[in-house]
Amino acid sequence: MNFSVIKNIQFTRLAKATGRLREFNFRKIAGAPEETFHVDVSDDRGNRIIFKMLKDDAGGWKIANSGLPEWIQESEKQLNELIQEELAR
Repeated sequence: MNFSVIKNIQFTRLAKATGRLREFNFRKIAGAPEETFHVDVSDDRGNRIIFKMLKDDAGGWKIANSGLPEWIQESEKQLNELIQEELAR
């Protein structure tokens, strides 16, 4: 018998965006055709914003959605670093 093991990766990190700490929740989607993380974070009103980050050709992680608030788009580099740190563990 051959068993395939797929590691579930899910983590939460605090990151500063627009001058305040925000809680970003990351969940890697197993079995997706491209390596993908779903990310969610609350805005100032408590609404959840959910978006995807895809692995690019250079090995980094880029936001895949458009129309996101500017403070999320400006945090892309920091979010990439958080994902890479977690995957290096």
